[in-house]
Amino acid sequence: MQNKYIRLLSLLLIVLLIPLAVWLRPGKFEEADLNSPSTQSRLARPAGFEKPCKDEHPEWRQAQTIDGVEIAESLACSPDNPYDIAAFVKGVNNVSMPTLMNTHLSEDALTKTDDLDGDGDPDIIRIKLEVIELNGKSPDGDFLIPGYDVLPGVQPGLWVFAPKTSDMAVKHYGSNQANYFLRAPSPVIRVEQGDQVYITLENTHYFPHTIHLHGVDHPWRTVDGGENDGDAHGGDMAVFPGDSHTYELKPRTTGTMLYHCHVQTDKHVMMGMAGMIIVEENRPNNWLQTFNIGGGHVRHPSVGVREEYNQEYDLHYQSVDKRLAKIIQEANDPRLIEKKMNREFNMTESRENYFLLNGHAFPYTLRDDLIVTGPNEKIKLRVANTQNSAVALHFHGHKATVTHYDGIKQPEAMQVIRDVVDISSAQRVDIKLDTTNDGLHNDGEGVWMFHDHVETGTTNDGVEPGGNISLVVYRDYIDGQGMPKLHDGAFDQFFTSAYYARETPMWATGEFAHLLGEAGPLAPNYLKITAFGLTVGLLFALVFYLVRGFKKGAAE
Repeated sequence: MQNKYIRLLSLLLIVLLIPLAVWLRPGKFEEADLNSPSTQSRLARPAGFEKPCKDEHPEWRQAQTIDGVEIAESLACSPDNPYDIAAFVKGVNNVSMPTLMNTHLSEDALTKTDDLDGDGDPDIIRIKLEVIELNGKSPDGDFLIPGYDVLPGVQPGLWVFAPKTSDMAVKHYGSNQANYFLRAPSPVIRVEQGDQVYITLENTHYFPHTIHLHGVDHPWRTVDGGENDGDAHGGDMAVFPGDSHTYELKPRTTGTMLYHCHVQTDKHVMMGMAGMIIVEENRPNNWLQTFNIGGGHVRHPSVGVREEYNQEYDLHYQSVDKRLAKIIQEANDPRLIEKKMNREFNMTESRENYFLLNGHAFPYTLRDDLIVTGPNEKIKLRVANTQNSAVALHFHGHKATVTHYDGIKQPEAMQVIRDVVDISSAQRVDIKLDTTNDGLHNDGEGVWMFHDHVETGTTNDGVEPGGNISLVVYRDYIDGQGMPKLHDGAFDQFFTSAYYARETPMWATGEFAHLLGEAGPLAPNYLKITAFGLTVGLLFALVFYLVRGFKKGAAE
């Protein structure tokens, strides 16, 4: 009888001890008491830190004359190769061999001949474009080639048009990184009003492509009756791998236009197959910079632009869906890529994760996408939006004047001054940025941000600051490496892949780091842990006692 009462008591204790053990169980997270945990100390520069400016070619920044081509100074951290610019202005058939050898251009990438109207500049322009894949899957190993980073640690798969090249796609034999010539976005193309222009697409890619001249004055058929609009929805009008096709135009209307692939347009444009094409006004001795690789500063503006403006910049906004971009990094077989991209991927479920300005997202926009100016200047900005969402372009410290929409100049009375310019998908606007410090056009010198005010546009896959943020920097506020003069190390935390991988707190450095940094671990509650151990031990003992007692009773 006594054993029976002991067993009942043991059972009652087990019922009571189980919730006690659950309550005492150490959790993954503990609540702090009045004494909160200390902040984890971090390295001043987290892992993966990059120098804000690599300063690889400081000699490219200076104003210079190459083969008679005057090339303006560029104070950017990563300026364009001046030899490329000379070849873009003269044509590869009119530059010296040393100049050509300092570029990546093939000998037929851009030829300029025949001054048909006798005004001192060539009027027959022949352009050859290839299709380049950036950050594609390598068949030789677990790496992407040619590598092109849009921000620290991020290499989305991209396709771009590029001038026909004659060299390796990478910087050198020991590198996987794309050479300076191969980058997003597809290059800006400039031609003159009335020029006879031939653009040949040599399809070096594994998918079919076309070139559609969006907004550009061009005939529907070539002189020989060939397809000339680039609309491949009919099927047989596409340029298939290994083939080539020449598009013809003799534009009568000037303005900022677009060109893009019109095969599976929804996906190919987002993959990067779109660029600006600009028709400049006809002027005597108007040798144009036919290509502007990567957009940004135009270091040899047209005669017409120089008549009214001190500088010119091309700004190309585009976005990347990381799931779409990943498809070309998961297979080498074009059949598998075609299936995943065109049949399995649903473009109506697409999301824009990365927002690029001239092929880069912040902080890399600080390297080659700054607008560098001085007081009392007038700057022409040609802006194109090829992302799916609209751009609300906002300038801090300035109010800009919209002079053209989709290449068409607005009447003087309709040229609106505003600090936010709305640009819908595929739209182009020309903007006059006036740095006169009059309280209307400009608030004074400094380091002024400009960015998309659709706030997702200033993030990198949801992490801010990022996206298409860049700066208008006055010359007194830029250092010798082309970076804005701010507080020392102000950008250091952003030039690291750890920040955009969400591995570091927003305010992990500075005087408030101890308050806003990463919370450290709580000190263990040893009393609670001991009580939990004793409770669990007592539970096991009671269970053992009961099991042993039942077995003994059954045996009797």
